[in-house]
Amino acid sequence: MSELRADSIIKSFGIKQVLTDVFVSCKTGEIVGLLGRNGSGKSTLLKIIFGSLSADSKMVKVDHKIIRKVSDSHRYINYLPQDGYLPSHLKIANIINIVCEPTQAEIVKSHRLVVPLLNKTSKQLSGGERRVLEILLIVYSYSKFSLLDEPFNGIAPIYKDEIKDIIQEQSKEKGFIITDHDYRNVLDIATKVILIHDGGTRVMKDTNELAEWGYLPK
Repeated sequence: MSELRADSIIKSFGIKQVLTDVFVSCKTGEIVGLLGRNGSGKSTLLKIIFGSLSADSKMVKVDHKIIRKVSDSHRYINYLPQDGYLPSHLKIANIINIVCEPTQAEIVKSHRLVVPLLNKTSKQLSGGERRVLEILLIVYSYSKFSLLDEPFNGIAPIYKDEIKDIIQEQSKEKGFIITDHDYRNVLDIATKVILIHDGGTRVMKDTNELAEWGYLPK
């Protein structure tokens, strides 16, 4: 079992301190739901953990590997950003082969939602098709931990349950930290829920505690 630990994270933008001495942990086999109101710092925290955003202070490591920047994350942490990341000029089959290890690439290419897209370029896909592909690439690509920022945004309701099933299946081998605007999708699959509130993080015991902290209506 591996563990991702993000500790002593402080981040300010100008005079506004967004994150204050944050601690988050995730073990392989866990799906950590990261919740918080808009502007609470969820995306900021994921970027800092991945290494694509600097922090005033941070200590991020996977087991004994220190993650200081994106290059340190290779094969340890991957990240699904809110905005699309697929190159527009390559065919989908080629993108999958570049991003994934051979075994994982075959799994993605054979997925029923991906097969019709293989000979298209990403700019020919609808927003929903592109997002499904981006999720599958991250979920199936090799890494010990995956950070998913708003994965269900733009996904047709009919596909959301299938994506959740895939994440749960892959969590047998890796760990996930997931945030999404629709908290219900996160709560459906999370094995641990962490709330960002006033710049700090708190592990929630249940939905009643989310209501007590003002995230859900009582």
